Amino acid sequence: MADQNLDNSKGQFQSRFGFLMASIGSAVGLGNLWAFPYKMGKNGGFAFLLIYLLMFATVGVVMMLTELSFGRKTGKGVIYAWKTLSNKYTFIGFLGWLSPLLILGFYCMLGGYCLKYSIANLGDIFGAGWGVHGTDSAQFFTAFYSSQSQSVIFTIIFTALTVGIVLGGVSGGIEKFSSIAMPALFFMLVIVIIRSVTLPGAGAGLAFVFKPNFAVFKGVGWITVMASAGSQLFFSLSLAMGIMITFGSYMKKDDDIQQSSVIIPVADTLIAVMAAMATMPAVFAKGLEPGQGPGMLFVTLQYVFAEMGKAGPIFGFIFYALVFIAAITSSISLVEAVGASLMDREIAHGQKAHRTKATLIVALIITIEGILISLDGLGAHGILHIFGQGTALDVFDLCSEGIMMPLGAFLTAVVFGWFTPNYLDDDIEQSGYKFKMKKYWHFCMKWIVPIVMGLVLVGQIDTFFGLGIFS
Repeated sequence: MADQNLDNSKGQFQSRFGFLMASIGSAVGLGNLWAFPYKMGKNGGFAFLLIYLLMFATVGVVMMLTELSFGRKTGKGVIYAWKTLSNKYTFIGFLGWLSPLLILGFYCMLGGYCLKYSIANLGDIFGAGWGVHGTDSAQFFTAFYSSQSQSVIFTIIFTALTVGIVLGGVSGGIEKFSSIAMPALFFMLVIVIIRSVTLPGAGAGLAFVFKPNFAVFKGVGWITVMASAGSQLFFSLSLAMGIMITFGSYMKKDDDIQQSSVIIPVADTLIAVMAAMATMPAVFAKGLEPGQGPGMLFVTLQYVFAEMGKAGPIFGFIFYALVFIAAITSSISLVEAVGASLMDREIAHGQKAHRTKATLIVALIITIEGILISLDGLGAHGILHIFGQGTALDVFDLCSEGIMMPLGAFLTAVVFGWFTPNYLDDDIEQSGYKFKMKKYWHFCMKWIVPIVMGLVLVGQIDTFFGLGIFS
């Protein structure tokens, strides 16, 4: 299908640096800071990292290039990009649109948790009444998430901050904020790493993360490691959730899209490894067990900061502030991905895109979702426990990251690998750029990505429903 006349009324990135910071900010999220370190240690340390890097080269970069180019070629968000290719593929676009919409429900809740902990540690610095004040970290966390009013309030505040940035537009809001926030996140992460690796006993944490353990590959174990690495990489890079297609639609035609498709995954992986160096040495230095999910982030690490004495609240504030930045740079991209398709609908009906209207509609939906999930209190209040899941958060996560995202990614690979293999070539090659990885890209999209995403899909279903397929 021929290229459509692109409409820039939705906005456009003004600089390549701003685009990269926004894209990297989208990729760097909460998963980098707790899931990656834990999965790395659990699945063989450096052995996992090797598999992860293999997935990075054969899946991450390839799919990043696909989505960015698809968005730029069509000039549309995820639904109308697929509709531009063919009406019969529109349902794939809806998978990529619903995924971020569902993710935003619990992501804004967790972002609110980060904001709460940033404020609490700041309170300890100044001896204010809203601090932790030496309360046992597990008790403090339980008291917070069990308090429906507190959880709802901080969820709404985080959602409002996210929406406020998106209302500023692509260049005035998303690009401007990300251009400041991402360099700040990097330097704050370096500060925490320096403190973490210099704690007595920190070497055990580094060994947990980086020491090779190839025993995890015995039998069918390599499939488990591969599925874990593939899912972590894919979800971390914001693929199959409409974000990179949307951001690609805001790119300038003379940008080197191949180079960007490498820089974004490299930066994301670098920060993920840095996050492992920031968290695990501190956890092991205090003789604690690494936990996955909110428990590790809000209980274990808060305990570590409490054990640092007077300096603890300072490092605690810095750490939770950087986690907050990671969360909000991802949430603004999720909101933009959902809202862009609503704006596309207006354009398709001959109207001007109304950013405020589209963003406020998304805000209303995710506020309702966030309140519902917050009221459940990580399973404490028994709200919306369906599909065999123990929390409302898990229900939303199952539908989005568990099924829709890997299924959408699998179908994307099939469409561009088998049915329309040359559709993106002209976009990648425009402005005099040579499609340097053309043969490699075609091979991976046809043979590697579908197999990997098929395994990830099965692995996700296995994990959420405890089927024991790979055990």
